[in-house]
This record gives sequence, C-alpha cells and structure tokens, in this order.
Amino acid sequence: MTHHPAPKPLPIGSDGWRDEIRATYRLAWPLALANLLQMLVHAVDVIFVARLGERELAASALGIALFGLLLWAFSGLTGIVAALIAEELGRRRHAVREVRRSVRMALWLSLVSGAFGMAVCWFGEAIMLASGQEQSIAARTGDFLQIIMWAMIPMIAANVLRSFVSALGRPIFATAITALALVASVLGNYAFVFGNLGAPALGLEGSALASIITSVFVLACYIIAILADRRLRQYRIFGNWWRPEWQRLRELVRLGSPVMVIILAEAGLFSAAALLMGRIGASELAGHTVALQIAALAFQVPFGVGQAATIRVGYHYGARDKPAIARAGWVGIAMSAAFMCLTAAAMITVPHLLLRIYVDPALPANAAMVGFAIQFMLVAAAFQLFDGVQAVAAGALRGLQDTRVPMLIAIFSYWVPGFGAAWWLGFHTTLQGTGVWIGLAAGLVFAAILLTWRWARRERLGLVQPLAT
Repeated sequence: MTHHPAPKPLPIGSDGWRDEIRATYRLAWPLALANLLQMLVHAVDVIFVARLGERELAASALGIALFGLLLWAFSGLTGIVAALIAEELGRRRHAVREVRRSVRMALWLSLVSGAFGMAVCWFGEAIMLASGQEQSIAARTGDFLQIIMWAMIPMIAANVLRSFVSALGRPIFATAITALALVASVLGNYAFVFGNLGAPALGLEGSALASIITSVFVLACYIIAILADRRLRQYRIFGNWWRPEWQRLRELVRLGSPVMVIILAEAGLFSAAALLMGRIGASELAGHTVALQIAALAFQVPFGVGQAATIRVGYHYGARDKPAIARAGWVGIAMSAAFMCLTAAAMITVPHLLLRIYVDPALPANAAMVGFAIQFMLVAAAFQLFDGVQAVAAGALRGLQDTRVPMLIAIFSYWVPGFGAAWWLGFHTTLQGTGVWIGLAAGLVFAAILLTWRWARRERLGLVQPLAT
C-alpha cells in the first residue's frame, strides 16, 4: 500500500519568538472566536424557550445543566487527542498512519462515552427529583433530556474532528462551522418551538429536537470539510474505522480521564457557588448568574489560547525541541494574560455596558440584581488574570501529555482554598455573596500559581525528557 507523505503542519516556530507568536495567534483566534460563537448557539435555546414561560425555562435550564456538564466532561476526555496528534506531527514518524489511529480511537471513545452520557440523561427525571426539584419541573426536565440526549454522540464526535482540523492547521474550519451551527440553531428553534416554516409547534421538546438537528448538521459539516480539503483528506481518518488500536485507546483514556475530572471539579465548584448564593438570597443569585455569564464570555478567549497552546507545545514536544516548547507555552500564557487585563479593566470601568449584554440595568426591577452583579464583577476583575493564566498553563501541560498532576492541582485548588473560602466568607462573615466570589477567586489563584509553577519547572520534573524512539 502506498503511504502519502505527512502534510506539513503549522510552522514549528523554532527560529524565534516572533515566529511562535505568529503561529500561536493564527491558531488561537479562530478557536477563541469559535468558542464565543458556541456560547451564542447555547444562548439561542434560552432565548426561544424563555418565551414559553417560566416553568419551561426552568426545565430547560436544569436539563441543559446536566447535559452540558456531561458533554463538557466527555469533550475533555476525547479532546486530548489534539495533544497526541500534535506530538505525532512534530515527531514526523509515520504521521499519517499514527494520526489516523489516534483520531479513529478518539471517535470510538466518543461513541462509548456518549452512550454513557445518554444513559445518564435517560434517568434525568429521577436525578432531578433526587436533587430536590419540584415534581412537575423534574418531569418536564426528564422529557427534555430523553430527547436532547440523542445530540450527545454527534456533539462529542464533532469535537474530536474539531481537534483534528485545528491540529492540522485548519482552525478556521471550527469558526466557520460553529457560525453555521448558530444559523441552524436559530432556524431549528424558530421552526419547532413555535411551529413555523411548516413544522409542528413542539414547545420545549422542539428546542431539544433543534439541538439534535444542529448537532448532526455540525458533524456532517466537519466530515464534508475534511473530505473536501486536500491536506486533511490525505489522512483518510474514516478509513478502516472498524479496526481497533487498543493501546492508543488506553492512552487516550489514561491522558483524557484526568482532564475530564478537572472539568468536573471546576464545574462542581461553580455549581456549588450557585447553591451557596441561592441560600443567601434571590437577588444575590440573580446577580451571581449574570456576573458569571460575563466572566464566562471573557474566558472563551484564554480557553481558545489554551487549546492553541496544547497543539503548539505538542508539536515541539514531538520534535524534542526544548527551547521551542518553552516559547510556545510562555507565548500562550502572555497572550492570555494581556487579553484578560483588558477584560478586567472593562469590568471595572464600564460594568453597566457589559451587563447590558444580558439585562437592562436601567429597569427599576433589576436594581438589586445589578447592584450585586457589579459587586461580583469587581471580584471577577481581580481574578481575570489568574483565570486566563491557569487555562493556558493547563493547556501547555496537556501538550506535554501531563494531565494527572494538573488534575490533583485542580481538585485541591478548587475544593480546598476555593470552596472552603467561599463557604466560610459567605456564611461566617458579613461579606456574604462577595465572600463566595472571593472563594472562587481563591481557587483560580491557587490553580494558576501551581500550574504555572509546574510549567516553569517542567524540565526539572522530567516532563520534557527525550521521547522513546
């Protein structure tokens, strides 16, 4: 059988800092923009379902909370394939075959993990009742989850293909396809929630159906883009899809499982913060929700830079180029820190302008919520830098295939100083809601310091030793 030569990846950038900055920027901005567009896709569902009424919106919010957590966790599990692809490209040894094996096993893993996620969603009503939700809302949430669960596997598989195209220097595909997903989501919700365009009016179930259609559409778009692009097509990643590569699958699980746990630890902290805030007061919880949305919006950029750092560090890790590994990691951290300084300044100087994205600050009915949101945004401004740094430091360490110790760092940071400070300051001092946010900040500060320390000591810790030949 004739093997095609491995297509050339993005420039390695070993000639200097300027090349590395350019290469990281070319990779990071489309991924960051795709992340921001993905937030809009999720917002579309909320906008349409909110018009159905408070109870339907509550059921949707609970369902999406569970579905989204599972999706995010399993996307972390399978998304580690980006680090493996990057290393294989950097090493240049049988890259076509090795990349194909990694992607194939990641797609297998997306099928298995997605099936497990569907099984959890099937028992959505029981889970909601166990968490203390009202019976009628739990029932509606269960109905919603038993439909939207069918979007789980295509969404996780699409994330694997996004990792593949990004590592091969085509991150703009992720941006374009997510933009198309936004259009598909709007049309799907418009048609099936209210019965437009000749479709039946299905209400909440229609929103779930729109999510399924959008997820299948996105997966199809990635497949078409890969088959249509000359560079990507050479890898024939859909060939021999039935052939197992058990060692590669074990490697994906070994490296990806800690990433999944990190996601669960961080998501758990922020969910716990919402529960603490709900015990303090309704206005505090509303202000917390809005302020957290703004912080999450800002986080999408360093999240994209972190994804780029995984790929750039992975390239150099495969090439055994220690100086280039250092440049790739520090360039990503510096880019993220610079951006988050800008968002922190905006939160301090123009908070009302940012709040206007989600609510009308001038409405008297929103006065209490807006007051608390501005208080919390001041704390968010203080931890923006640390949030951005920890995201990219973790991404850089993933490029070195170092995930187990970062998992332990995340669990400790988020749940000992993080949750500990949030609980103590929220309920045992006069700070209350602001104290909960200081706790969130403490978790992020500890994570940023410890992850950056590990990155800075990567050679002493033996994380960049020459790879086995």
